[in-house]
Amino acid sequence: MKRREFITLLGGAAAWPLAARAQQPVIGYLHIASPGPFAPFVGAFRQGLREAGYVEGQNLAIEYRWAEGRYDRLPAMAAELVGRQVSLIAAQGGAAAAAAAKEATGAIPIVFSMGGDPVKEGIVASLSRPGGNVTGISVLTTQLAAKRLEIMREVVPKADVIAMLVNPTNMTNLEQLRDSQEAGRALGLRIHVLEASSASDFDPAFAAITRMRIGALVVGAEAYFHSQRERIVALAMRHAIPTIYEWREFADAGGLMSYGTDLAEGYRLVGVYAGRILKGAKPAELPVMQATKVQFVVNLKTAKALGLTVPLPLLGRADEVIE
Repeated sequence: MKRREFITLLGGAAAWPLAARAQQPVIGYLHIASPGPFAPFVGAFRQGLREAGYVEGQNLAIEYRWAEGRYDRLPAMAAELVGRQVSLIAAQGGAAAAAAAKEATGAIPIVFSMGGDPVKEGIVASLSRPGGNVTGISVLTTQLAAKRLEIMREVVPKADVIAMLVNPTNMTNLEQLRDSQEAGRALGLRIHVLEASSASDFDPAFAAITRMRIGALVVGAEAYFHSQRERIVALAMRHAIPTIYEWREFADAGGLMSYGTDLAEGYRLVGVYAGRILKGAKPAELPVMQATKVQFVVNLKTAKALGLTVPLPLLGRADEVIE
């Protein structure tokens, strides 16, 4: 064999894996938060894909785009994934990611996970028949905001002012705030709004709680807050503020209580739907699934550190008590 022919053969052999990889489906993964804190949930997303027969690095590639809490980055990231001609976009972390993906393409299938109402947010036409190129998973968040307030009132019955930490750049947070304010009026409570949209906002927000002698705090369901959960929990403990959160990961990190949906399950279901679409299902014909499993977790170690006694009836309603 001549040297030139041998080199050509080697070049062709080297190209085979690339050609094979090019034939694999590629998912564009768009998320509002940061990769580190959300690694377990990306694992749940991959689990859903595996249930559909797709394994990253074997018969599937995933291109990740993380906005690091910057909502203004989402449109450009979505457009970039469209430019990469991905097979599907998984938009997770809230309505803003889904909206950015939908704005960027009307052709590439999109599977979202978000709190709030995807119909009201204009993401889909209806839950049963989404229409277009978008479907996904709706998780309970805004619907539970008032319930978290009621639980906090049981733990700190003398508090007549409760703070609520929200991200003003997230419209879903503002919807949670409205629901909490309505519930607060019914309970005879005043809600003091604290805003945080970047890392530099947390210290001043907690300092304000202490300065104003506010009795308790409700942290809004927000993906960026979730990625900052270690810091938020540490600040709540440092300022001795009884706090309730949306997701159990806050309670696992030392937070007093959490009441909200099983976040990992929502991410897994997005993977399941993505796999079905890659196999030929049409998003318009896949109804929006609703993840309705709710977990109530109480951290008794934290309650003791704060000098709080959690009422026994409330403990009896908990799905898990951390002792």
